[in-house]
Amino acid sequence: MAQYTRHPAAPVPTAPEREATGHLMLRAYAVLTMFATLAHTAVFNLLGAVGAVIVLAVLTLGVLAIWIPAIVHQRPARFPWRRLPWAALGYVAFALVSVIWSQWRAATLLTWPLLAAVTVNALFVASMLSWQELVRALSSALKWVLGLSLLIELWVALVLRHPILPNFVTVPEGKIDPHIYWVRGNLFDGGRIQGIVGNAHTLSMMCLLALMVFGVLWAARVRRRGALIAWAALALVLLVGAGSATTYLCALASAAVLLIALLMRRAQRPSHRTAVYAGGAIVVLLAAGAGWLMQDRVLAVFGKSDDFTGRFEIWAKVWERALTHPVAGNGFSSPWVPWDPGFAGWIVNHKLTVFHAHDMWLDVFFQLGAIGVVLMAVAWGALVWRAWFFAVDRPRWDLEARRPYSPLSLLPTMIVVTLLVEGLVESAPIMLWGWMLLIMLSFKIKSVPLVGVGLDERAAATAPGGTIIRAS
Repeated sequence: MAQYTRHPAAPVPTAPEREATGHLMLRAYAVLTMFATLAHTAVFNLLGAVGAVIVLAVLTLGVLAIWIPAIVHQRPARFPWRRLPWAALGYVAFALVSVIWSQWRAATLLTWPLLAAVTVNALFVASMLSWQELVRALSSALKWVLGLSLLIELWVALVLRHPILPNFVTVPEGKIDPHIYWVRGNLFDGGRIQGIVGNAHTLSMMCLLALMVFGVLWAARVRRRGALIAWAALALVLLVGAGSATTYLCALASAAVLLIALLMRRAQRPSHRTAVYAGGAIVVLLAAGAGWLMQDRVLAVFGKSDDFTGRFEIWAKVWERALTHPVAGNGFSSPWVPWDPGFAGWIVNHKLTVFHAHDMWLDVFFQLGAIGVVLMAVAWGALVWRAWFFAVDRPRWDLEARRPYSPLSLLPTMIVVTLLVEGLVESAPIMLWGWMLLIMLSFKIKSVPLVGVGLDERAAATAPGGTIIRAS
């Protein structure tokens, strides 16, 4: 019978240390805040404008109640103040200052707290969770979005058998524009589905983000990989059902950047990396040139008209108004408040007042002028730079240069590329979930530039000799 000797070759096996209940609750709260931001339109459609404001305010107060004592307990001097995304925070501050000259002060005062709340929640998640916990929390929040989207589509299509309006308002008799509906019930009739978020494009973007997150978790060999495959299959089905041409382009761009990043990881010498950069640049330029020369065919394939489904008219009107205050802008309002006199009836599409410029850079220029554009460009430029080298540089903090890459480090680059491509025809990257991802990833990469390594990562510690000891 085997037994331990006085000189064992290995330590006596012990049960893994259980994770503290408080930290489990912290992770659950982080998932809740992420879900409320990713699916904010669902909260709006369910509870109305007042209800959505109350939910976001309560969640933000909860975040502050958890976060402030944690910072004080760990000593404020240890908090990475210098690593905050200062350019993005400068944009938030300038948006508040714009109330002084805003052409729609009520809209500025109404929408700025939304921007501030999303910023606080994103900073909280980035500072309180490790990289692995952050990605898992994002995965859980996206699973809730996908699961509830499938359930509501099934309920409307099979049980109600008629579309539903926001806040469950009774559907009036006669014809109504389909764009007003929360869920149209198109799950089985071939039409575009909207899911819990009430918008086909937003649902498709949630599905694309989910595929990225599930993919890196699967590559990281987390537990229950079979369940990840099932969730990825659901995301793919909903993505196709939503049918957003913009999302397809975002997927192509992120896939191309992922391929280049993987080639960069395999490069053995600086000259090899130079060749990859040059080859990638040539391919991108050729693809862009071919797309421009064959734009009619490309637009036809993606089901878009020559004016990008009315966007040219929107851009022309916004540009004309933006030029009236080109330096500091007309005043912050993201989204545009449709009942404010400054926006009501200005640009109407499908009998609805348009609530953003369908281009994030034009939207920023319209609201905060050239100063806002510079702040936004610095914020995104810094994130692009850090996310790229976070993905392609081998983890290193000493002379050891052969440590393995982490699949999780590829996620920020894919998300950033997706948001920048989407920002060419949408304003989502400067609002709600897009802004949350910008703040969260910027702060996390600056404060913890190595996955699982450092004092800020509670999932791992570095032992003498450079060995990574992972906690349970």
